[in-house]
Amino acid sequence: MSTSDSWRNSRTAPNLDEVRYRVPRKPLLPPALVAWLPALLWSAVIFFASTDTFSADHTGMVIEPVLRWLISTLSEAQVEHIHFLIRKSAHFTEYFVFCALLFRGVRGDRRGWRWTWALAALSIAAGYSALDEIHQAFVISRTASPWDSLLDSVGAFVASVVLFLWFRLRRAAP
Repeated sequence: MSTSDSWRNSRTAPNLDEVRYRVPRKPLLPPALVAWLPALLWSAVIFFASTDTFSADHTGMVIEPVLRWLISTLSEAQVEHIHFLIRKSAHFTEYFVFCALLFRGVRGDRRGWRWTWALAALSIAAGYSALDEIHQAFVISRTASPWDSLLDSVGAFVASVVLFLWFRLRRAAP
């Protein structure tokens, strides 16, 4: 190095691999969208499930033959009752999952469990359940039922309780 270049740093520049770990990677999606995206997608699944495609007549064309194949001694009344129970279990399950995903969205990147987060998720799930039943009132092959909305809300409530217990037990574990 000549005396005229004395102002230059004598160290060579680091290559990209050396500095890559120091520069945080910019996420493709904003963190808020990442937190809410599963709940938004699940709400679309619920909306699709309340169309004519998932009416009792259409699900019966799949469920009833499977039940008859599994247990050929079932009577017609028993098959219809099991079909009814499967459909009601689906209501409970879809809103159980929905409330858990809503809790994830409300919580965002924060940690733990808060009553306010759980109540917000439960309120959104119950409100969406009521809107879903109103939507079904306009679908010819579906029937709107406040009892289904109540069952949906119970599924969301049970999800809130399970989340509470999950976070409580995780915190208590050593």
